[in-house]
Amino acid sequence: MTDLTTEQNESDELDAENALFVQTATATSSVDGRLTLTGITPSTLYFADRPERATGHLSTQDFVNLWAVGDNSFESDPPNAVLAFLKSPEDAPQDAVVVLRSPVLEDGALRYSIEVLEGTVPETTGPVTLFIDPFGRPLSPVSVCGVRRRGRRRGRRRAMRRF
Repeated sequence: MTDLTTEQNESDELDAENALFVQTATATSSVDGRLTLTGITPSTLYFADRPERATGHLSTQDFVNLWAVGDNSFESDPPNAVLAFLKSPEDAPQDAVVVLRSPVLEDGALRYSIEVLEGTVPETTGPVTLFIDPFGRPLSPVSVCGVRRRGRRRGRRRAMRRF
């Protein structure tokens, strides 16, 4: 079996499970639409909700290698993600919604090109977690961004009912 076939099979399995991905790092920097996660963990967590409730890890290098694999690849349909971060240990957590493109992993740092959809990505942060939507489903109900969108919509409805 070739590496491409193995990557395609892994991509198909993660796509079928509607797996969401989580990456953590010790810090970030952001300049000119480029987000760099420094001190990135060597593995990327994935999980899926019902009915499978699958969980697991793949190496962050494998995650980057899978970026362009498959019909619903992240290269053809870039994922939305929520970047949750601390500016400093004393601050409350903050977040921003971004679109991720063109990952490059080297020397313990993972770089993405980003487009900010909501919030602000600061120039530097402390510890960070990146929640990444499933393959090919950037605003599905199971996506991180879809859940945030649904929560905002429900909040607006509740606020309107009060008037």
